[in-house]
Parts: sequence; structure tokens; C-alpha cells
Amino acid sequence: MNTKEIREYKKTLTLSDIQRSILVGTLLGDGHLETRDGKKTYRLKVEHQILQRDYIEWLYKQFREWVRSGICSRVKKNGKRYVLFQTYSHGVFRFYAQQFYSNGTKNIPKLISKLLDPIALAVWFMDDGSWKSDNHKTFIIHTLGFKRKDLKIIQSVLLKKFGVATCLHRQKGKYWRLYIKSESADVFRKLVEPYTSQVPSMKTKMGNMKPKK
Repeated sequence: MNTKEIREYKKTLTLSDIQRSILVGTLLGDGHLETRDGKKTYRLKVEHQILQRDYIEWLYKQFREWVRSGICSRVKKNGKRYVLFQTYSHGVFRFYAQQFYSNGTKNIPKLISKLLDPIALAVWFMDDGSWKSDNHKTFIIHTLGFKRKDLKIIQSVLLKKFGVATCLHRQKGKYWRLYIKSESADVFRKLVEPYTSQVPSMKTKMGNMKPKK
């Protein structure tokens, strides 16, 4: 495509409901939005280690019409290999940039109660979550990039909207992790597993707890 063709093509693009949910989930996690034209348009960039290539492929499949160059790979200075993709720059992402980067750095949006649904929650978990341990039999979301006051908002939303009770665990002094209380582990699992089960590498994140019938 030449520049004119790209401009015309981008006019045909719209975000589906599923894409909007995935976008929210990955922005809570490792995804980020970039702008090169003074915040008029943004593009989504998603990057993970090569061990999670099937997860990148799953995300790419959801946004295929938004991506021109496909999945790329690169080796960082630490020697680790990563796979990534980025979307076209588009004005439709501006709303999400305004919500997630309202103060210049990534934060939890004030509208998170409306934006968060099971798909977004599952993507957030696939980005940043893990199985706590076979002893604890529950899950953690590693929310090190967010402030405690923002996480308190998320805790309220998870409880009121999904019935998932959580607590915050301090890590490395000033950071916090979101801990799913054991009594809510099965509720949480049932919310996210329809989506995590589509990505083989996520199996270890779901632990070995047998779901309750």
C-alpha cells in the first residue's frame, strides 16, 4: 500500500467490542499506546518474551486487520528474545490514551468499572498474572506499575462487579501485587479460563486447582 491507500484503508477500521475489551486488558498489563503526531492518533504496541509467542499470536489474530507488518522479533540488551506487533496509528485509540495516560504515566482509569469485563480481566491476567502456589491455590496479578490508591479502585470493581475478593501485598517496599483471596479463586478462574484456555502457554498460570462444579 502507498500512503494514500493506507489513509483510505484506515478510514474503514473500527474497533469491535472484543477488540475494545482486549485493548483495556493489555493496557492494564504490558501493552502501551504511542503517539507521533501530538496526541491526535495513537498506535498499540504489544511485546512479550519468545516463550509466550502463542499469546502474541493470539493477540495478533484478534487485531489482524489493524496490523500491517505482522509479528516481529528482536533481542534486547539483556540477551532475551521478544516478539511484538504494533497497529496502525488511529484516532480511535485516543479515548483509551486519555483514560490510561491522563497524568502522563500509565494509571488505572476513573472509568475502569465500565471498561473492565471478563475478557479484559483475562487479558490482564495473561499479561501480568500467575498462579500463587500449590499450597495457596490462588492467583496473583503483578501490578507493580500502579499506585496503591489506583489498586484500591480496582479492588472495589472486582468485588462489586464480579464477586472477586482481593487484597494487596507489598513487594520491594513501595510496590504492590493484587492477590486473589482463596475463597474467590474459583470465581476468578471461571471468569478468565474461557480465554486463557485458548493459549497453551497460559496453562501453567492457571495452576492445578480443580474447578468446583
